[in-house]
Amino acid sequence: MHFHVITIFPGVVRAYTDAALLGRAQKEKKISVSCYDPRDFTKDKWRKIDDRPYGGGPGMVMEAEPIMSAVKKARGKKQKVKTVIVSPRGAQFSNEMAEKWAKKYDHVVIISGRYEGIDARVKKALRAEEISMGPYVLTGGEVPAMALIDATARRIPGVLGNEESPEEYRVASGETYTRPEAFTYEGKTYRVPKVLLSGDHKAIEEWRRRNGER
Repeated sequence: MHFHVITIFPGVVRAYTDAALLGRAQKEKKISVSCYDPRDFTKDKWRKIDDRPYGGGPGMVMEAEPIMSAVKKARGKKQKVKTVIVSPRGAQFSNEMAEKWAKKYDHVVIISGRYEGIDARVKKALRAEEISMGPYVLTGGEVPAMALIDATARRIPGVLGNEESPEEYRVASGETYTRPEAFTYEGKTYRVPKVLLSGDHKAIEEWRRRNGER
C-alpha cells in the first residue's frame, strides 16, 4: 500500500514513518510513504497557502488550489484510491476502518490541515471523507495522519512479521509482565502473578481473558 500525505511539514511525517517498524516495512517494499508540500504547488514567490476566511473570523484558512494540485500529483491515474481529510469533525477512526482500507485500497491520500482548517471546497471537489482520531482538537493534521498510517500498515500482510501480532486479534490482557519475577521499590516488593509462572496454559488464558475484560 502507498500512503500519500499532503502536509506543510513533511519532515515531521517522514521522521516517524521512516523509523522502526514502518521504516522497515518501506525497506521491504511492504508499504510506501510519500509527502507532498502544498507550498510546492503555489504560484507566487512567497509560497502562500493560506488566507483570511470569508465572512470574518479568527485565524487563517488553507487555500484550496495548492492542496488540490498536491492531491492531483499524488493521485495521478492510480486506481483503488481512498482520499481522506483528518478533521475533528469527521467520523471516528477505528481498527475496523483500518482493516477495510488495508484490504480495499492500494493508495490512501491523507490531507493534513493547519490553522483554522481547509477551504471546504476541497472536500466537495475531491469527495473526500473526513476522519477524526478522537473528540479533541490538535494543532495540525500530521499526528492523526501518522496514526492512520500506523494503524492501517499493521494490517498489511508481512508488515508485522507475525500474523498473530495485532493485539486486538489475540486474547490480550491489560496487564503484562516480564523478568525478573520480583523487584522492590521503596521497600515494597512487586511480584508477577503466580498463575503466569504455573505453566498451566488454560489457567493463564483464563486469567488473561478475565483481566482483559476490565
